[in-house]
Amino acid sequence: MLYNKTPRHRDNFIKLAKSRFYNGVLFHRVIKAFMIQGGDPDSKTAAPGEKLGSGDVKYTIPAEICDSLFHKKGVLGAARDNNPEMASSGSQFYIVQGKKFSDPELDSLEIKRLHFKLPLWEREIYKSIGGSPHLDTKYTVYGEVVRGLSMVDSISVVQTNAEDRPLADIRMNVTVLKRREARKLEKAMISEGFSGLNSL
Repeated sequence: MLYNKTPRHRDNFIKLAKSRFYNGVLFHRVIKAFMIQGGDPDSKTAAPGEKLGSGDVKYTIPAEICDSLFHKKGVLGAARDNNPEMASSGSQFYIVQGKKFSDPELDSLEIKRLHFKLPLWEREIYKSIGGSPHLDTKYTVYGEVVRGLSMVDSISVVQTNAEDRPLADIRMNVTVLKRREARKLEKAMISEGFSGLNSL
């Protein structure tokens, strides 16, 4: 599910998905208890063990960082380099797997890395569901996995080389749901108690 609060990232991802850009692209960077990353077009034809992560679509997207969108488990975020504007890669993204945090761990993170206090409701999510809070306010979050989070968990534990590339290629296929399919999914999610569909 893509967020309406981040329209530039939403529209770009939909454009690439509809053009089948992502089909056959690898998850080229996998770090257990952190995230899985893909979207490098060079990965489609990469040799085994080849270093990946520099390929892109030759444009960036201005940052759309929102305080209310944070790095809980399952969110979709935009990868980027160290540019001062925090502009996002035009194609590379990550899905957070993360880990659960305790209050002392979050206290330490606030002081040493974040330099701000997390809202109490976000802390509860990081304690119960998990995530990667050290990324908050530094990268654009623009969607989340609403079905199949177990697949993210499965990918996150595969064997990788020293540069975090999986030893066995993991290719993706990305499609956009038709309106009817999306409505059906929304109804199922509402009946299961998923909240926040309208606000995102």
